[in-house]
Amino acid sequence: MNLGKVVGKVWATQKCPGLYGKRLLFIQPLSFGGHVLGDPIVSLDTVGAGTGDMVIYVSSMEATIPFKPELVPTDATIVGITDRVDHEAMIPKPWSRSRDHEAVIPKP
Repeated sequence: MNLGKVVGKVWATQKCPGLYGKRLLFIQPLSFGGHVLGDPIVSLDTVGAGTGDMVIYVSSMEATIPFKPELVPTDATIVGITDRVDHEAMIPKPWSRSRDHEAVIPKP
């Protein structure tokens, strides 16, 4: 499992039938210490996450498991909304599920 922050939405009017009815979101991967890891990625949402939410996502083959037995072409799937992260390396910022609170992504 991986930690990330939802940083935007993706709209696709033409897509594979396996993606019909599924929400696509941009997430910025983070270390569990709160540091940015690479570029934002597109993921499918299974939990109703929104922009600004800290989320747990799975990638690779595990990203398809929430949709079984359906075959869904995805590399990343959001499987949880994070309420709090306790980690000794975490930068002391209040991580909030509230969509009006702007959690800060630390700069590398």
